[in-house]
Amino acid sequence: MIVDRTRVAIVGAGPAGLLLSHLLAEAGIESIVVDARSRAEIETTIRAGILEQGTVEVLDGIGGSRARTVGHRHDGIELRFAGEGHRIDFPALVDRSVWLYPQHEALKDLIAARLAAGQDLRFSTTVEGVHDIEAQPRITGADENGAPFEIRADFVVGGDGSRSVVRRAVAGRRETGSFREYPFAWFGVLCDAPPSASELIYSNSADGFALISQRSDTVQRMYFQCDPNTDPDALSEAEIWETLQRRVPGTRLAEGPIFQRDVLRFRSFVAGELRRGRAALVGDAAHTVPPTGAKGMNLAVADVLLLGDALRRLLVEGDERGIDAYAERALRRIWKAQHFSWWMTSMLHAAPGSDAFDRQRQLGELRSVTESEAGRRYLAEAYTGWPLER
Repeated sequence: MIVDRTRVAIVGAGPAGLLLSHLLAEAGIESIVVDARSRAEIETTIRAGILEQGTVEVLDGIGGSRARTVGHRHDGIELRFAGEGHRIDFPALVDRSVWLYPQHEALKDLIAARLAAGQDLRFSTTVEGVHDIEAQPRITGADENGAPFEIRADFVVGGDGSRSVVRRAVAGRRETGSFREYPFAWFGVLCDAPPSASELIYSNSADGFALISQRSDTVQRMYFQCDPNTDPDALSEAEIWETLQRRVPGTRLAEGPIFQRDVLRFRSFVAGELRRGRAALVGDAAHTVPPTGAKGMNLAVADVLLLGDALRRLLVEGDERGIDAYAERALRRIWKAQHFSWWMTSMLHAAPGSDAFDRQRQLGELRSVTESEAGRRYLAEAYTGWPLER
């Protein structure tokens, strides 16, 4: 068996794991990053990406980020309901913006930057166990050739997504936590077409929700609310376009060939423990949120800034106060993000079994937000991101 030694073993080469390895390197702390996926799989799995201004500023500090050059700055979103559009002007309200930059493109930037810096980054490496986290942590598994390995470390970090192996060690065998599954999903499509609007449209209609988003000048991403058990292949392209168009009255959508379709279930989750002994969780290993609030990757970055500083204090200065406070500090933002994501979701979607009262109450809520500067400001502040802590 191959046995390696490092200061921090990071499981997961997603945004959280890669950013953390960068912050540790800046502090002079060696790390090894492992991921069960191949580099090609990580870089070609298409994922959404709305980056808060704070996230873009963090990526600027790494170098090589194309978020500002390839990504598209968005200064607002449109809430559409009762046949009318209402723009939320971010800069006017909170002097901040967001960037439309798909997560897989951000991952390309991060991987290239970490490899150029000499990071020990191991793809196609499966972690099967996390051991002894109370004293001398180690991870075991199989490398890209199937050979067993062991990595001994001073600390283990789980940034390995919603099916995290590290979470089982941190949160216990039952993986306790807070969980909510929503009674609807998003039917998502990628299509070859020009943008239908300059900014994202969040549309509440009597027929259900739709989101008109973008990927580039030639590829668009759109969603509509559906039953979680919907078969993505059950609808024809004509039926998909008819559904989308009906749910965005007042905007004529630019149609084109659909080359990808999927059904995205809505779940909220927060792990019962974010840190135990010498192991901690970040990103989707620690929490998941519905996509309505655009908080996924941004929340991972916020976790990592806190944990990176805590590990610097622990491993360089011998100060345990930061790591002892990590979970409590991270959870404050996590639950704010959970609330915002739930609020946006409940305000915009038609719940199964809702009646005329529910419909009119929902429209009243939307008007309360759009007709009030305070309401618009709250939405803009949360959507563009609260100040990042370090």
